[in-house]
Amino acid sequence: MKRCAAVFMMLLWTLSPAWAADTIGYVKTVSGRAEVIASGKAVAARVGTPIQMGNQLKTGSDGTLGVTFKDNTVMSFGPDTELTVDEYLYEPGKDRLKFGTSMTKGSLQVFSGVIAKLKPQAVQMKTPAAVIGCRGTRFLVKVEP
Repeated sequence: MKRCAAVFMMLLWTLSPAWAADTIGYVKTVSGRAEVIASGKAVAARVGTPIQMGNQLKTGSDGTLGVTFKDNTVMSFGPDTELTVDEYLYEPGKDRLKFGTSMTKGSLQVFSGVIAKLKPQAVQMKTPAAVIGCRGTRFLVKVEP
């Protein structure tokens, strides 16, 4: 089943029509309440929900969320987490790489993808207390409300 989902997602990226051109990732796992918010409009997160730059990803008190981005960055959200994808540029052949997020509360585990491996200085996460630069392959963030 997981292999079929991975093949389907790769096909979406390869054969992406205009509506999917701005898709930078997909929801891979969901439990409890989780939302993807675009332009102020919240949609319940489901496996396969596309993620675009500018989206806010939010979990409820009983929610968890797993997201995989085009460069194979994987984010696992704990309960009561809010994160916004501020910037995402993935054109490795042109050395155009950037991944910026803002996290306002909650907990998050990140497994770095291609962007962090090719250009570590291009990845950063803003929190209310600090800006995290990604220089490794995995990190955990907890932001108190």
